[in-house]
Amino acid sequence: MSRHPEVKWAQRSDKIYLTVELPDAKNPKVKIEPEGKFTFSATAGPEDVSYELDFHLFDKINVEESKVSVGLRHVFCVFIKAEKKWWKRLLSPEGKPPPYLKADWDKWVDEDDENETSSNKFDNFDLDSMNDFSDFNMGGAGMDAGDESDSDDEDAKVTAKESTEGKVEGGEEIKTEVSEK
Repeated sequence: MSRHPEVKWAQRSDKIYLTVELPDAKNPKVKIEPEGKFTFSATAGPEDVSYELDFHLFDKINVEESKVSVGLRHVFCVFIKAEKKWWKRLLSPEGKPPPYLKADWDKWVDEDDENETSSNKFDNFDLDSMNDFSDFNMGGAGMDAGDESDSDDEDAKVTAKESTEGKVEGGEEIKTEVSEK
């Protein structure tokens, strides 16, 4: 039986920030579909415990402009919304969200405050430093890691390559999938 890693999220009118907190993840797989279906799987810990996520976002996203970065402590995603508007919630099913899903107050901005000048470092986040889903082949692509100099936690920067599997520093394999319909 697999577990669920902690997931933090925040939004703007045009994007969703999603952070999967899973230190030392092995073989992380990320899949996002245009209708908003998000899946994640990896193993972690000395006993290689399996972690999985499978949920449907509130609305559609633009896969081609969305980005992902797999780091040593977390997987950070920026999903570009297909339609620029504020969502009532992150997930499409109504009701109480799962206990592993939490608001990311470090990145959160209220709808009324979005247009104001903010000290939030994620308002002008450099998306170019992240992996672009649109560079992926159908069914996924592999990634090689470089280092991200502005990261406090020394996360690995991920870039798309043509192969189906890649390596991260330390020899860990990463698999990422993107479905386009």
